[in-house]
Amino acid sequence: MKVIHPQLARDRDLCAFHTDDYVAFLQSAKPETLTNPCVARRFNITDDCPVFYRLFEFCQTYTGASVDAAKELNRCNADIVINWSGGLHHAKRSEASGFCYVNDIVLAILKLLENHDRVLYVDIDIHHGDGVEEAFLTTDRVMTVSFHKFGEYFPGTGHILDNGYGKGKYYAVNVPLNDGIDDESYHYLFKPIIAKVMEVFNPDAVVLQCGADSLSGDRLGCFNLSVKGHAECVRYLRSFNVPLMLLGGGGYTLRNVARCWCYEVYWSLHVEVNDKMPDHEYLGYYGPDYNIHVATSNMENKNSRKSLDDIKAKILDNL
Repeated sequence: MKVIHPQLARDRDLCAFHTDDYVAFLQSAKPETLTNPCVARRFNITDDCPVFYRLFEFCQTYTGASVDAAKELNRCNADIVINWSGGLHHAKRSEASGFCYVNDIVLAILKLLENHDRVLYVDIDIHHGDGVEEAFLTTDRVMTVSFHKFGEYFPGTGHILDNGYGKGKYYAVNVPLNDGIDDESYHYLFKPIIAKVMEVFNPDAVVLQCGADSLSGDRLGCFNLSVKGHAECVRYLRSFNVPLMLLGGGGYTLRNVARCWCYEVYWSLHVEVNDKMPDHEYLGYYGPDYNIHVATSNMENKNSRKSLDDIKAKILDNL
């Protein structure tokens, strides 16, 4: 593994997707100067998306890392590139959403499209990847595939019938799921859908948003995936031997986010990881078992086999 220190994204880099006035707002926004409620409403600055000190530098940092990761794939310098600070999939062209201010995923995909004809985006965060889907809704060069909780749940989008528009018709794939989905049920959909996507779309590069709020026990999530089940999605996509970008995303039981992404780094390197953690300064957060892998819960899986079969049949037919 080679560690690269990324450059900060410049304001003009962000304007490859975001509007000039929105980027200018982010550049100048400070908590003490945000006094105009009309401006706050215009850019969707809410409790979910507060202005905080060094906000623009935060956006420049995680976005610069994703764009530099795309450049590494463009130069064929790596098989896999990883930016766990990225994956902020809700940000829209001219507004913030769901604690996402700049959509680093869209900007990274745009960079990949400079050297690749087709890019596949897959999202395993518990929330729908609405900002990325919306950005590429009308193109056939990017296919977006999102597996997410659907219903009374943020952002409320991602119906199975939402599948693109114009030239992008059927290039948006939405897999709506219910509470409690476990590893077996998740992969019952994930593997055949991804296999068909790879067959019919044949991407030159893949971007995988690895939001860890789909793990069991997440403070905001309601799925029941294990760390191994989550990582199996990474392993399966890697098996197609297409250049792969791994990005972070959501995750609100922080010790389990760290467990998951640590394990996925090890897996990406084809290195066996010892389940028992070595001693380090944060070891106290991982008690009482101090393991990488944690047990899933006994919560009810509200995804019946019939509902999974119906979803799979509909999506495979669209593809």
